[in-house]
Parts: sequence; C-alpha cells; structure tokens
Amino acid sequence: MKAKSIPYFYKKTYQFMKIICTAVIVMVVLAGCNNNQKSKEASAEKSFMNSDSLSNLTNVQRIANANGYEAWKDVSEISFTFNVDRGGNHFERSWTWNPKTSDIKMVSQKDTVRYNRTKMDSLSMKTDAAFINDKYWLLAPFQLVWDDGITVSEKEHTVAPISKDTLSQLTIVYGNEGGYTPGDAYDFFYDENFKIKEWNYRKGNAETPSMSTTWEDYENFNGIEIAKMHKDSTGNFKLYFTDISVKK
Repeated sequence: MKAKSIPYFYKKTYQFMKIICTAVIVMVVLAGCNNNQKSKEASAEKSFMNSDSLSNLTNVQRIANANGYEAWKDVSEISFTFNVDRGGNHFERSWTWNPKTSDIKMVSQKDTVRYNRTKMDSLSMKTDAAFINDKYWLLAPFQLVWDDGITVSEKEHTVAPISKDTLSQLTIVYGNEGGYTPGDAYDFFYDENFKIKEWNYRKGNAETPSMSTTWEDYENFNGIEIAKMHKDSTGNFKLYFTDISVKK
C-alpha cells in the first residue's frame, strides 16, 4: 500500500468525501513523488530485471514479477477508471497515462485535466496527488520496487486480517520525510505464487491497522496482472477498477 494521495469528495457529498479521504487516500503512500520516482516508472529498469538466477531475487522483486513487472518497460499507455462504493454512494474518475512521456489525462464528472508530470503547476499538483493515490492502488506491486526510502521486513506463516488464511507477510515502512503521508506502514499478505491477497494500512506505523482490504479478481492486461477489486471485511466498502487498457 505505498502511494500517497489526496482525496476530493463533499453534506452528502462532503460526508462521502470524508469517508474516501480517510479510507482511501489515507491508504496510499507515495513517499518519493519526485523526478527520480517518475523516471523509474518510465524506464522500469532495475538490476534484478537482468538477473541470471531467479534465486537471487528478493521477495519484493518476486511480488513485482508475479504481477508482470518485466512487461512494464514496453507499456506506452495505460488507462483505467478508479471507483469507490460505500454507503450507497459512488465515486469515480478516469485516467490515461503515458509512462514514457509522463503525459496524464484525468476525467471526472466535473473536470478534464491534462498535464505532464515533468512540468507541474499548482493545478496539476492537486490532480497529480489524486493520480498518485489511484495509481498506487492499481500498481502497488510495482511501487514496491519503484519507491525509495522504505524499510522492509518479512514474516512467514502469518494470519491474514480478513480471510484469516495463513500467508506470508511483507511490511514496508516509509521514511519520515517526503510524500504525502511520511512514516506510514503497509503490510502485504501474499501467497506461494507471490500474489498479494490482502493488505493493511497503518498510519504513522501504528500497531493497529487504519484499514484492511482484499486484493482479488486479478486479470492480465497485455502482460500486466491487476487486482480489479478491493473490499473491506464488511463488504460495504469497495474500491475497484474498470475500463482498464494497457497498450505497448
């Protein structure tokens, strides 16, 4: 759950916005939303990509590879709609992103915004905060290798928070500087195939999770594996992706 972002929602609308802010964007960390981060997304080059032996890979790298990280370097455009349902309310916004040129287009009910992540102004920075959040939910397995300034720890045979299945756990803690929510922690619960099944968000590295959701309904899009659905333990909160397209 590494990315960080800022939600935009408001009396019924405001209440729903508050829900989204605290339950969605709060869940994303992107500590390192800077030019270095952008270049990593664009090039998708890490030393492990050329490794001769899979046995040399870390579990972070294995999780990324299980979701098609090796195919990312060939992606020219990815588009998706970010959806949230809670309490009978629905929110959505759509994105088109060219990772090689850093061009972004966002379409919501109220606005259409186009910008380039290498040329930011005050308006595009607000939109980019939302993009960072939504992209993190979409591509968190890749953020594990894109993001700097994180501390990684691991446990085996851990009870997952929602299903209560026994899974492996990888925890990342972001540094105290940079990003929108520095110092936050994320617990990833993954299976023997290194596919994420659930995760926790822990604000400020608190012991008790602020939020937990599933990772489910995986689908392959031109080599990129994406979990299209995330639910909380009650099923009343759903964050999901539609209109996904990956072009090379």
